[in-house]
Amino acid sequence: MNKLLIMVVDPDAGFRNTLCGWLDGEGFRTLSASGVCAARALLNGERPALSVCSVGTGGAEAAQLLAEMRRSCPRLPVILVSDQVSVGLAVNVMRAGAADLLVKPLEFPMLKERLTVLLGTRADGEGGEVPVAQSPVMAAVLGLARRVADSYATILLIGESGTGKEVFARYIHRHSRRGAGPLVAINCAAVPENLLEAVLFGHEKGAYTGAYEARAGKFELAHGGTLLLDEVSEMSLELQAKLLRVLQEREVERLGGRHPIPLDVRVLATTNRDLLAEVEAGRFRQDLYYRLNVFPIHLPPLRERREDILVLARRSLTIHGTGRGGLCLSEEAEQRLMGYRWPGNVRELDNVIQRALILADDNIVDGEDIRFAHSVTDEAVADAAYSHVSSERHRLEQDLWLRERELILAALNHGNGSRKFAAARLGISPRTLRYKLARMRDEGVTVPDCDSR
Repeated sequence: MNKLLIMVVDPDAGFRNTLCGWLDGEGFRTLSASGVCAARALLNGERPALSVCSVGTGGAEAAQLLAEMRRSCPRLPVILVSDQVSVGLAVNVMRAGAADLLVKPLEFPMLKERLTVLLGTRADGEGGEVPVAQSPVMAAVLGLARRVADSYATILLIGESGTGKEVFARYIHRHSRRGAGPLVAINCAAVPENLLEAVLFGHEKGAYTGAYEARAGKFELAHGGTLLLDEVSEMSLELQAKLLRVLQEREVERLGGRHPIPLDVRVLATTNRDLLAEVEAGRFRQDLYYRLNVFPIHLPPLRERREDILVLARRSLTIHGTGRGGLCLSEEAEQRLMGYRWPGNVRELDNVIQRALILADDNIVDGEDIRFAHSVTDEAVADAAYSHVSSERHRLEQDLWLRERELILAALNHGNGSRKFAAARLGISPRTLRYKLARMRDEGVTVPDCDSR
């Protein structure tokens, strides 16, 4: 597999060798250079995924180093390391576009976390996404997935929508003995029921109206590799019976075909439903359930792995904030993310971060930039409703005041301008009447002269 390339730039040969050795052990390829000039020469023939560069304690030196690195590789993420880190240096390097600033001696667990975040979907050194597993519960699940990956067992990934079941499926395939073979995925809920059988098993020419040519199905395409049946619980009972036969016999027969085709395919399946409850309700075949449920892996919802929330958020910042170096979350933003229950899990978190990047004015995502799905529309609706209510209230107040003015003038005219008579007729105090008359004069209304009676 193609391993990711990381360039290490440092004048200290001992540091370069130590860091490169550790990176090699983590599954990356490495290049090393003693300085920027040597690095520039290497960059002419290579395109690393990330660079780790040493820098002095001055912000000007850091800015110059970053500028020179970017000339050769404009989109290259650069982690700077320094013997001493000050607030001024940190501010300067972030403004200059550094991906991160770390202090020597490097703590390798921290560096590994930063690599996972900064390399996003390419963070395991082999071109694939590593599921984030900072929380103990998720670390246990990831360890289980890694152990079962090397077997031939059928795996059922169970979890709420958005928990990362497909990410885990790809991780398992990549670390299996079939990792060099194809990974073919099909979402059973996304394909119309009348076409799903042909898509899965393939068809011969003329097998049905519109079948103008023979076509291999997903099972055949996954030969020698892995087939991922995403949301397998959405499959009809009739098709479940046909799928069960294929899994048992390890051969498939195309629609309209006459000869079975041998298969060498490992099957992974995912569901966001309780399949045992579906079996009891008669919506899922019991025999197929046991055929798929050889090794179940339950993925916890994000609300049960809270240690992963900020790591996932920072990774999403890096993935979606391309070209905006130094992106970070404010303390208030982190508190908002940690205080939410995440019904949509990791997928919802990724959406929230994309939304925040649109709203953020600079490289710091503030609390007010964190908008959850309900709040975006609710706040807009609330603003519109408030505006409408305010307008209606203002119009009503104006109508009432106009009517009140008419009544006051009528009472004054009936009493020949007597304020005492008008106040008694209107049922208000003389003082209130004086206030209202003063307002009417201010608005240009002609008020009858006062009668002493």
